[in-house]
Amino acid sequence: MGMKGKIALGVVVGVVVIGTVSANAGGDGDKDNGGKDASASAGQKPGGKTDGKNGTTKQAEKKAVKKAAFDGDGDFEVGKDIKPGTYRTTGNTDGLCYWERAKNASGEAASLIANDNVSGTSYVTVKATDKLFKSSGCKDWEAVDEKATGTATTSRFKGDGGMYRVGVDITPGTYRSTGNTDDLCYWERAKDALHSIESIRANNNVTGSAVVTISASDAYFKTTGCQDWKKTA
Repeated sequence: MGMKGKIALGVVVGVVVIGTVSANAGGDGDKDNGGKDASASAGQKPGGKTDGKNGTTKQAEKKAVKKAAFDGDGDFEVGKDIKPGTYRTTGNTDGLCYWERAKNASGEAASLIANDNVSGTSYVTVKATDKLFKSSGCKDWEAVDEKATGTATTSRFKGDGGMYRVGVDITPGTYRSTGNTDDLCYWERAKDALHSIESIRANNNVTGSAVVTISASDAYFKTTGCQDWKKTA
């Protein structure tokens, strides 16, 4: 379901399987340290002064506070309103979040580069050659630190959680999802967050049980409409 009558025309649920599950596929992933707006650290007074209680400094506060890059609703010109880079939105429900990368602001189908309807989390890489990024009904977007590393130790994650960053949000390994019905479960192993056909290493629509091996070289794993995934190996 799209927001305001819009439907994702890119690679989403129902896409033809273009690959097979492989634990040895190559590729580089982005790394993320993400984060939403946060209030000042405890004990911090205006102007970055300390209260003598916990020794909080202005420098420490600046490091702790992470601000949203831009709103979840609006049209943004790349290079003017937002910078090229990778962004993340989290906490979206019912597929009401819609985003779009566009070649221009004509609004015509030919201008579309990639798009999606989101439940849960989405990562999107906006290129310098993109002209416009559209977002409707989404939670605020935050910039992703592509050089950051993570130490994920997951053994289970939500089957309708959207996109997970491999090595940061979830760990590589073999996972199983059971009890899926009517081909509503869709999973995808991706080498980047551009959301193009070339981004997909392997994908599938599933009825019943699904088993997939997520490689350490995968950048992202996308899952929509599935039952929760549990690690088996």
